[in-house]
Amino acid sequence: MSLLVVGLSHRSAPVSILERAALAPDSRGKLLQDVVSAEPAAESAVLSTCNRIELYADVDKFHAGVAELSTLLAQHSGVSLDELTPYLYVHYEDRAVHHLLSVACGLDSMVVGEGQILGQIKDALALAQDQHTAGRLLNDLFQQALRVGKRAHSETGIDKAGQSLVTFGLEQLAGAGGGHDAHCILVDDAVPDATAPLGTPGVDAWARGKRALVIGAGSMSSLAAATLARAGVTELAVANRTLERAVRLTEILTEPGSPGRANGLIARAVPMSDVPAELAAADIAISCTGATGLVLTGEAVATAAEGRKDRELALLDLAMPRDIDGAAHRIDGVHLVDIESLADASADAPMASDVDQVRTIVSEEVAAFGAAQRAATITPTVVALRTMAADVVAAEIARLDGRLPDLDDKQRAEITQTVRRVVDKLLHAPTVRVKQLASEPGGAGYADALTKLFDLDPQTVAAVSRADTRADRQHDTAREQRS
Repeated sequence: MSLLVVGLSHRSAPVSILERAALAPDSRGKLLQDVVSAEPAAESAVLSTCNRIELYADVDKFHAGVAELSTLLAQHSGVSLDELTPYLYVHYEDRAVHHLLSVACGLDSMVVGEGQILGQIKDALALAQDQHTAGRLLNDLFQQALRVGKRAHSETGIDKAGQSLVTFGLEQLAGAGGGHDAHCILVDDAVPDATAPLGTPGVDAWARGKRALVIGAGSMSSLAAATLARAGVTELAVANRTLERAVRLTEILTEPGSPGRANGLIARAVPMSDVPAELAAADIAISCTGATGLVLTGEAVATAAEGRKDRELALLDLAMPRDIDGAAHRIDGVHLVDIESLADASADAPMASDVDQVRTIVSEEVAAFGAAQRAATITPTVVALRTMAADVVAAEIARLDGRLPDLDDKQRAEITQTVRRVVDKLLHAPTVRVKQLASEPGGAGYADALTKLFDLDPQTVAAVSRADTRADRQHDTAREQRS
């Protein structure tokens, strides 16, 4: 079996295709099940964000795997295969590993070095585990990606090479002016994340003393709200389809010791029905939801922009598909920044040395992952060999008991221990060496060779492999829960 990735991202496809191909949260589980039901695939995971949709699978046939994954992506996205195919990219085996590790480090992000992708990879792994479509390969791969991403951020300055999409979008608005006494509407409905990013001087100066409204209570809105709280906004209202989540976010933003509390922030939860009135009073709107239709129509934006005189209405749309009508940028007094314009603006050169450091880390970790996976293929065979040897020892000791019934317990124990030591010493060097050889490129054949040389039962080897996979999955799930 081999790792295969089929996907599209902001690097390969225009926004119009990405937003049409976006997968609804409730359709991702069905997609994973359909992948593992297909003949070429044994495992599956989907990484779906605002600017990428990638399907990962463990397949036994490359061409059939590419065809099947492409077809399923088209079916579940609603974009025809003929239309989708020109924008798809394919990575296989080591290149697939390299791709995901690069994504985890932020090297493939719209804003280089952004850390939010780690949470999205974590969510992708959790979904695959919940759907029971992640086996040993994808569990190992996604766990490795999370570790490598954290390593890149802790060992290099990649965080300085680019900012999160939220911060970058706010900087674009701040650089455009933003007006006075701005009122900010942030829209999101992802998983809550109270981690507050560090503010930037441009955003801080622009947002200080202004009012804000957050619609949604998820990760993207939490990031944006926390950024504005650090910058010193004076008032923040939060609206969400589930009001309790909105209340929780306002509590987090103003809890003792938080930047919001330190800056005297007034935070309140409001019903979704208040959005039109809040938009009319707003100077800034930031939207990032999972809605399939527009959250802010052109008509709603035009109404909100009426009678503003010199007060600009700044809009930031981070959603895919988009939440704010693209026609809004043609309305007088309205400034719109969306995913497409952010992609154009993110061409600023990151810190080359930090990016080079991260690329080196990724290359090292790809090699380490490959060696570990190759070594893992021999482990069930070695375990089966040692199990067979233990059975032989047990059978011979039983035969000895029948021939020498007068042996006392001490003598029997000494003979048993001696025979076991002889077997262990004979097997030690070959098994250690075969593990080393198997971890090298081209070492996949050593497991078969060992099976044939010692006439091992293939069913026993397969049973050990299945048991190891179950144990690894339980261990990885427990470790992920702890982290």
